[in-house]
Amino acid sequence: MSDMNVVCLCGRLTKDPELRITQSGKGVCTFTLACNRPKRKDEEEAQADFLSCVVWNQAADYLVKYGHKGDRVSVVGRLQTRNYDDKDGKKVYVTEIMVNEFTLLQDRKQESGSDYMRTGNSLTKDDISRNIREEAEGFDSDDIPF
Repeated sequence: MSDMNVVCLCGRLTKDPELRITQSGKGVCTFTLACNRPKRKDEEEAQADFLSCVVWNQAADYLVKYGHKGDRVSVVGRLQTRNYDDKDGKKVYVTEIMVNEFTLLQDRKQESGSDYMRTGNSLTKDDISRNIREEAEGFDSDDIPF
């Protein structure tokens, strides 16, 4: 059996995505996804994790065009770590989700009868319904921390 590195998340964009172009001409979009943790009985407010994500090329263009702060997004990708030396020579470690596919989800309050809005890859409505429905139904927009 080979090793596996797969991450599936559902959360909200913390700000409007922005596109950058690398020196080689590739489009890249980095964004932060706010994902709620399960709320404990003794907590007044739900806690959230703010996860750094990276998407490339046409998918990056798509997310920048259609994604907005507060939008619910489902991502599938892999966890990746990297490091670099900062201006003071101190080693900085970064952990990111390298996004392979994403789906911009629609709130049921806004669009009845539809569990999806737009997709950043070749997922169909049936794929989204089958793979994302459980995650999307567990989200309540009143619980987001912004």
